[in-house]
Amino acid sequence: MTPATGQRPAIDSLRATAWTIPTDAPEADGTLAWDSTTLVVATLECDGVTGTGWTYAPAACARLIEEQLADVVVGRDPMAVPGTWVEMVRAVRNDTRPGLAGYAVSAVDVACWDLKARLLDLSLVDLFGAVGTQVPVYGSGGFTTYDEARTREQLGGWVRGQGIPRVKIKIGQDRGTRVGRDVERIALAREVIGPDAELYVDANGAYGAKQAVRVMDRCADARVAWLEEPVSSNDLAGLRLVREQVAADVAAGEYGSDIGYFQRMCAAGAVDCLQIDATRCGGYTEWLRSAAVAAAHELPVSGHCAPNLHAHVAAATPGLRHLEWFHDHVRIESLAFEGALDPAGGTVTPDRSAPGHGLTLRTDAMERYLDRS
Repeated sequence: MTPATGQRPAIDSLRATAWTIPTDAPEADGTLAWDSTTLVVATLECDGVTGTGWTYAPAACARLIEEQLADVVVGRDPMAVPGTWVEMVRAVRNDTRPGLAGYAVSAVDVACWDLKARLLDLSLVDLFGAVGTQVPVYGSGGFTTYDEARTREQLGGWVRGQGIPRVKIKIGQDRGTRVGRDVERIALAREVIGPDAELYVDANGAYGAKQAVRVMDRCADARVAWLEEPVSSNDLAGLRLVREQVAADVAAGEYGSDIGYFQRMCAAGAVDCLQIDATRCGGYTEWLRSAAVAAAHELPVSGHCAPNLHAHVAAATPGLRHLEWFHDHVRIESLAFEGALDPAGGTVTPDRSAPGHGLTLRTDAMERYLDRS
């Protein structure tokens, strides 16, 4: 309540800004190459308190937030986050949830939860309700564009430098046409990380189902523990076929845009672990609902990318397996936010002494990356 009036406060404003940050080296996976990443940040104000959320999306996402979501969000009760989420989803109906509109809703929903927690002077993990204090992470990068020296440096830095006992590289180079190099890079990764660390690979949908099985057969000595998107995540039958034929756990779900997507993937028996990305699926509100779907199918969940955004909700999620410590987003979030987390020892610990997600946007540091497109 507002002391002077006895009335509940209302959200005063919603703004969004985009920054485009170049990569520190050429990057590619099995089906895409890129040289920059765009961070879109949504900020809410209420009674002098700021809530912050973000996503990774084209700069047009910032315009969509201000032009289509601001009128829906401004004036609403900051305590009633699920109700605000419902109204945002309704507002973007004709734009469809998958893609830009869903990313916009995600960023604003995260900002809404952050605002609520800060108004209550609670950390997000305490607002959601903690399951544990530490969140396991895995180092993620190993792009197909990296040469041997860069691969050795990155993987060795995670395992020996930071003590992260699980790492992931990209495979499926050139849409699955460079299998020989994929096999060589998997062997190299195992050599670099030693016999004890877990090795994960991500084909980003580059292979056919039986091709993926053959690649894993050729790499049996490398003991791959996690095979991500061996085929397109739309190919649920293909995912299930691979899952039934390989020793590695099959994972997918990063492109999930709503609870129905995750229900279909789980019901199809397509994955051993469901990936959820709160910057894409609809924010923390839809993350929590989707994690419940996974639990109903006796499946663990893994947070996809944006590690500093996911840390608190991950720590509040039963059945969490781990969180992706993705090279691009780690670099950007460490630059953009004060309070970024440290993965030393293979876990991150959300800051429960600070309200919200505990991060403060460094607008001065980001000024030169401002996207005016």
